[in-house]
Amino acid sequence: MADDNGVPEKGAGPWGQAITAVALVAALVVGLWAFAKPSSSQSGQSPARCRGGEAEKASGKPGKGPDVVSGAQLCEALNRPDLARLLGTPQESAKSASGGGGSVRLAGGEEIPNPSARVEFGTYTVSLSESYDRLPVSRAAALLGDGAGKRTVLGRSAVLYADRTISLSFRLDGSDSHSGPGVPARALTVARDAKDSGGSFDVTLWRTDGLVPDDAVLLRVAETVLPTVPGWTADE
Repeated sequence: MADDNGVPEKGAGPWGQAITAVALVAALVVGLWAFAKPSSSQSGQSPARCRGGEAEKASGKPGKGPDVVSGAQLCEALNRPDLARLLGTPQESAKSASGGGGSVRLAGGEEIPNPSARVEFGTYTVSLSESYDRLPVSRAAALLGDGAGKRTVLGRSAVLYADRTISLSFRLDGSDSHSGPGVPARALTVARDAKDSGGSFDVTLWRTDGLVPDDAVLLRVAETVLPTVPGWTADE
């Protein structure tokens, strides 16, 4: 039996093929969780609780420290009770919710923390990640091409752009796996601080039916969720 999953494809973005590789691995793990755990609508259980993403520990590597949030913390911030209402589907309950650590290894060997979380509903799937790189969002916007729109969100530099998930198909024994283009997604990257000194929060939204998500929905989710992420500070 095969399982198909969509994850944001970052190959065309400023973080390159390294992020794509991380997303592929994360999607395989999430896919196994989703396969093993029935949805709330099927089992009659309460909406999904966050799984995975135990707290990161400081390792002495650049960017690793007590201020680095874990995937579990991001999941708790994203998997809020009113998330379905923010998405415009208040009748739905979360089918799965997960968080993970992860990092991106640069050419020089430096590892950049890249924790992430994902919550799946019947209509939408939304992901939240945080990058601790030194790339300002204003510079990343230029790398995303003409279709990316610069804006200000919560008083910080941001960019809104089109993305696409990766469709993964695999068997539980690891055989007969392949990937391909998934469904269209909309993504929002917001600077970690008001000075845009490097690093970002990324919120990505896609629909099960393959329609392009409404930017207003994405912005509503981001503007509500991001201020609740541990370490977010109000800008003066």
